[in-house]
Formats: sequence, C-alpha cells, structure tokens
Amino acid sequence: MALAALSSLTDELITTIARIPADQKDSTRVVHLKRRVEGALRPGVHGLTDQFAVTRQLNGLQEKFQVVNRDDLAEALHGRLLELEDHRKPWSPEILSLFLQLSDRPALLSRVDNLSEPTQAPAPESLAWSDLKTLGGPFSEEDIWEKVDFAADSSDEEFASVSSIASHHRTIPRTPEIPEEDYIIPDEVFVPGEDRELITSIEKVQFWKPENHALVTRRIEDASRAITELQLAREVIFMLQGLPTSIFWHLDGEIVVDRRYTLAHSSTEALSSLLHGFTQIGSKLDTVRKFAGLPQTIPYMQTFSRGLEGLLLEFDGFLSRTQCQYLSPGSTVSLLQLLHDTRPRSHHLLLLAELILKASQNDSQPMLCLDLLFDTVCTLEALGDESTSKMLATLFFSCFKTYTRSIQLWMETGQVDPLDSAFFVRVNSTNGELRTLWHDWYVLDEGFQRQNIPNFLEPAVNKVFTTGKNMVFLRHLNALPEDSEPSEQSDAIFNDLKSSNSSLSCLPFSALVDSTFDKLVNANHSVSAGILRSELDEQCGLWGSLDALELVYLGKDLSILGTIDSKIFELMDRGRAWDDKFLLTESARTAFSVLPEIDPSRLVVRSEGSSQRDPQNQNRSVRSLESISIDYVLPWPVANIITGDAIHSFQRIATFLMQIRRAKYALVRQRIRDARIPKDDTDHRLVHGLHHYLLWFLDILYSHLTYLVISTANESLRSTLSHAKDVDAMIAAHQSYLSSLEDQCLLSKNLSPIHEVIINILDLCIYFADLQAAHAFELAALEGVMSDSRFIPSSSRRHSEPVDELDSDSDNNEDDLDHEQTMTISFRESPYELRVRNLKGQFDHLVGFVGDGLKGVARAEGLPSWNILAERLEWRKS
Repeated sequence: MALAALSSLTDELITTIARIPADQKDSTRVVHLKRRVEGALRPGVHGLTDQFAVTRQLNGLQEKFQVVNRDDLAEALHGRLLELEDHRKPWSPEILSLFLQLSDRPALLSRVDNLSEPTQAPAPESLAWSDLKTLGGPFSEEDIWEKVDFAADSSDEEFASVSSIASHHRTIPRTPEIPEEDYIIPDEVFVPGEDRELITSIEKVQFWKPENHALVTRRIEDASRAITELQLAREVIFMLQGLPTSIFWHLDGEIVVDRRYTLAHSSTEALSSLLHGFTQIGSKLDTVRKFAGLPQTIPYMQTFSRGLEGLLLEFDGFLSRTQCQYLSPGSTVSLLQLLHDTRPRSHHLLLLAELILKASQNDSQPMLCLDLLFDTVCTLEALGDESTSKMLATLFFSCFKTYTRSIQLWMETGQVDPLDSAFFVRVNSTNGELRTLWHDWYVLDEGFQRQNIPNFLEPAVNKVFTTGKNMVFLRHLNALPEDSEPSEQSDAIFNDLKSSNSSLSCLPFSALVDSTFDKLVNANHSVSAGILRSELDEQCGLWGSLDALELVYLGKDLSILGTIDSKIFELMDRGRAWDDKFLLTESARTAFSVLPEIDPSRLVVRSEGSSQRDPQNQNRSVRSLESISIDYVLPWPVANIITGDAIHSFQRIATFLMQIRRAKYALVRQRIRDARIPKDDTDHRLVHGLHHYLLWFLDILYSHLTYLVISTANESLRSTLSHAKDVDAMIAAHQSYLSSLEDQCLLSKNLSPIHEVIINILDLCIYFADLQAAHAFELAALEGVMSDSRFIPSSSRRHSEPVDELDSDSDNNEDDLDHEQTMTISFRESPYELRVRNLKGQFDHLVGFVGDGLKGVARAEGLPSWNILAERLEWRKS
C-alpha cells in the first residue's frame, strides 16, 4: 500500500509541476520524468557534505575578515564555532554548508551589532502534586499508586495498529495543494495608495493602450491614434536600435509602419514619407545586426563580425545620447532633425548592409566579402568620401591582418593552418618522394574561378607559395633559420598603417594595400630564398650536377664517350647482342669513373633488349639506338630543379648525338678497310666524293650542335641560375634552357620533319659503308683471295672461333671485311655503280630539304642557329 501511495503521489507531483495534459499521462515524456523523480526520491542518492571542506571555508572566512580589517567579525565567528563544538551533531556540516551558501558578502554587509548575545533559557518552575487536578483526574492521589491492568485496557494487536498508523503518517507526505493558475497579483500589493497620481501619469503616457489615444477625425476614429512627436521619436530610436516597438513591425525582412498612429500637427502623407526614410535605414541596420550574430568559421569573417559589432555599438551610443538629449528639460524634439542626423551616422552601416547582401547571395566564395570590402573602400576614396573610406579601411585592415595570419604561418614555417579552410595552399602529399617535394607535395588551391584567392592579392600569390615551399625545403635539409618561428613583423607593419606620420599615409588605398602586402612577403621571401640558394650551391652540389649532366648527355668529353661508343658499335656491326643493360651499365660506370665530377654509382643504363630477344635482327639503322638510355640519378634537392622530364629531354639529345657518332663510326671504319683491300684502276671519284660529303655533313652537324648550340646554351644557363632569386626562377630558367636546346637540336615537334630527314641521312651513311663493304668483298672474291682466312665471312667462322667480348682486340675486328648484316646486299638486280649514283641523288635531295626547312623555320621562329646551320650546309653547293 505504501508503494502504491508513493507512486500516486509521484504522478500527481509530475502532473502539477510539469503541467501535463490529461490525455498525455501515459506518454514517453511522462515515463521519463517519473523515472527521474523516483531516482531523486530514492534514499541514499545524495552524497554527504565534505566536513573538511566546510572547515576550510570557515577558516578562510576568518582570515578574510582579518585581511579586510574586520577583526570583530573574525572574533565573533571564532567564538561561536568553538561554542558549537560542544554541541556537535552529525548534521552540523550540512547546516554550516547551507549557511555558507546563503551568505551574501559577509565581509561587507555583516555587522557585529546585529548579533544578539545568547540568552539563558529560564529555568522551569517546579511542579508540585498539589498543582495537578486531583478530582476525577488521572493524577488523583487515590488512584496514582494502584497497579495498572494493561491486559484489560489494550492488546498487542491494538498497539501494533496504532504504531503502524503513526508510522504511516510519518513516512507518507501530505499531498501539496495545487496553486491556482493565472493568478493575478493585485496592484495594491506593490504600490501604496498615496502614489496613485504617479501611477496615473505613467499610465497616460502608454500610448499603445487604446484608452490613452485621442481620435483624429470621426471618419477614421476606429483606426487613428494621435501621439506626440516625442513618443514617435522614442519609437524611432528603439526601432533603429533593433528593439521591439509598437509602431514599427518586422515583416518578411522589412520594417512596416502601423498607420493607425498619427501626429496632430502633420499630414498623413508627410508623416508616411518621413517614417519611410527611417524604415529604410532600420531594415538595412537589421541586416547588419543579424549578420553580426551569425556564427562564422573563416577567421577573417569572425574579425569582420566583431568589427560590425563595434560599429553598431558606436551607432547605438549616438542614438542613446540623442534620446538623453530629448529627455533633458527645454529640449526640442524634431523627427526631421533626427533623420538628418541619422543618415550620415549610418551611412557606413548602410554600405556594409549592401555588401552583406551581395556576399550572402554566393556563399561558395569565401573571399568575396574581403574583395567587396576592398572595392567599396576604393570606390569611396574615388568619390571623395574621406571619412567613410577611412572608417571602412580600418575595418578592412583588421580583417586583412587576420587573413594574413595563415599566410605568415606558411611563409615563416612552411606549415598550413588546418583550421583555415579558406587558405589557398593545400597539402597534396606529405609522404611522397623527396625528389618531387617542390612540385607535388603542396598545391595552389585556387578553387572555382580563383574563389579562394582575393582579387587584389593575385599578383603576389605565386611568390607567397614559393616562400612557403622554401621553408619546407629548408626544413628537410635541416637548414632552417634560427628565427623560423612566427614573428611579430606583421603587427609592426599594420601598426605603421595606423600611424598618422607614416610615409604610406599619402598613398591611395589600393597602393597602400599592395605596399603593405609586398613588405610582408618580401621580408620572408628574401631570407628563405637566400638561405636555400646557398644550400643548393654549397651543400647540395647543384653546379657539380650540371657538370655531370654535360658529361653524360651532352658529349662534353668525347674521349669517355668514344670508349663506350666503340664497344657498342662493334657489337652492332658483328651482329651480336649489343644492348644488354647490365653490360652497358658496367661499361659506362667504368668509363666515367675516371672523372671526379661524376659518381659512377648514380649511373644506370636502361634498355629494351630488342637485340637479345631477336639476335638475327638487323640493326643497320641508327633508330635502334633509341632502345637504350642512360639515367644519372641526381641528389633529391637538385632533382626538384632538374625534373624527370628534363632528364628525358637530355636523353633524347644524347641519343641524337650518339646516332651521329654511329654514322661517322661506320664511314671512318669502312675507309680504313678500303685502304687494305686491293683496288682496280677504275675512277672512284664519285665514291670518294660521296664519302667526303657524308663525312662533311656529319662533322658540320655535330660541331654545330656541340660547339655552337650546346656550349652557348650551357653558358647562358649558368649565368641565369647564378642570378635566380628563388627555386621557381631556377626551375623556369632550366626549363627554358631545355626548351631552347631541344628546338636548336631539331628535337621539338614542329621540327620533326627535318629531324626525320636527318635520321634518313644518317641511315644513308651506314648504308654507304655497308655498300662499300659488300663491294670490297665482291672484288676480293673475283680476284681469288677468298682462301685468306681474313676474308672468310663471319657467318662461316662463327662456329670455329670463340665469341669475343666487349674488350676484344680491335685490330682483329677491323680485319673482318664483311659481317652478317652486309651479306644481305646483292648486286644482281642493281649494280654497284647505280646504287652509288642513287645514293648520291638521295643525299643531295635530303640535304637540300634540310637547308630549305631550316631557313623556313628560322623566318617563322627567328632562332639564329637555324640560319647558321642552313648557310653552312649550302657551302657544298659553291
């Protein structure tokens, strides 16, 4: 029964306090509230008060009394605490804690005089038996000493019943009375009757009450209410401050006027026009107030919102001062004067309201608000509104200073602020290869239509990006400057803008912003770029790497390249597998090991292995050399400047130079053979002339590429790199150098027809050498010298002699008159003399095409090296 009663009381408590309707007593909310109430009423859920904490608070309170020179209070409190110790109870800490929580500034408000001395309770008077009623009472002397028969008066069951009833009344609380709803407290409780006149005067000025307005005309007596100009002015001020009013209503983002209110001394049209001017201002001010209250995630927008709050606070102060002036005795209230004073005071806020509306229409552009603020200040300055432009310029520089925090962090430490979602630098990869650090680790996030970059900062964005990458580069080189932590330099620059004596104060606003940002960028860029340049020059081996590239790819030392070429070309002539990458790598490392500029371990020769897959493949064209390439692995700092694409361009140039050397090797080697073979007395002027022209063409072409084009380009590159200001300038200089080098070496796409013709001429050189070898073999066969083992074809001797390696005796190789590749030439269908004449005709035609093509592209592109080569090729005609 007790549990049921407690449950019913809990339900009644919840229904009364929470005002639960009768139809919702079984809802989820009621069940949840009941569970919480039962948990709160369950005994043992509340912890005991910490008696030691209470003791410390009381001791601290005594010390505070002594510190503030209230020794009397300290002594009084100390004496009463000692007295309380003699009457200590288990619940004493709870009582003392309650007193401490109820106390209100005891050191200031307490008085010892208010404490009354404890009085002794009067001693109880002694009671005599004679004072008791003895007649018929329970204490009569006749009956008091008689024995009591407990069994006759009551039983155990009755005693238990009485006890249970008493216990029931002690444990079950009485149901609280439900207070009446909508109880109105009478006015007499608060205001005495003698102030009735004051109350009446206050009630009369409450114009929004129907009983306090006068009818304007009988025709509109149900709609018009006449008020004073002071009352209307106060309503206007409240509306401009964003407070609720009775005359002005907020409807769909605009402010409308309640036309029931009129002025006795003004027409309805004039008053409506006047109030319309106020509502236009108030609507735009509400736009600013709402925007200032919105949460912002972009840092500079947070500063912008705080700046708006400051401008609104200043404007509200003006309105408050105006209101105080109206309330002063003898003041004149004029709505026209109020409108005249409000317009210039709110002009900057109205411009900001238009700016906010434009920015709100496109939320996807985080930099739009800053750009609009910049454009607004520039427009005001051009219009000559100096006061408003200076006010908004101050707001702009506050936002701009906040915006540059992320820029300064990037430029000074090379780190991207992860909380700034509007910053234009993004981390692309932090675990990539160091060789691509400069190009791939960070990207410039311009966004859609460069929406992440302010328009007025676009010229300097690349410089900011480069400065930050300089710091990232230096951090991985362990060469950061000592003061690499974010400095206070930007604060000094922006403080200089606020100084009236600053040399920048006479500049236009746009020039002032550019100058400020340039100072901020240049101060960091010059330091990081200078340190990185010295590291690349002194520690990373930039110039040594350039020397190595010239030696490996550009034919700077022909004595080293000749050793490698001769071994490759001999194997090609002998029809063996000449492009084994392991054998070529070992040969290249051995040859270049004598040069101090080159680290042989960085050399790797790569090959497609076409000759190994098809040993019988006839590699009589110089195009077969394109299947091999040499890689020189640069240090990772240098590899960020000379990229993989640059190495590929170097490899193309090296292959072209090797193809020229291959053609010349075949002609020179065949000339040596011709000197050892018996000749008839036939006139060989055509053959010797063609041999001379072929060698002349190869020499002209190779000397032009090496001594004129490559040498001049290398000198220009070193001069440009030595004067480059940063890594981006060095990369741009090297890319320009390679692009020019490819053009002048006839390897660009627009010069591919000329390059193809030159490759055909090189193939003609090899064909001419093979033609001479086949003709010499035919003459030797006719003269009966085939018995000499020197003139036995290698295809016949291959099974009887061991295969020579790359380091075999070159003298023995020179004695091999014919090879597997030359045995395919037959003079049955076309005689030797006809082949030579056809070859001569092809050579003349191809050389003429090269000369005319070079002149044509020289006229179109204007490179002088093409004209020089064309003129040198025309010397043969004279």
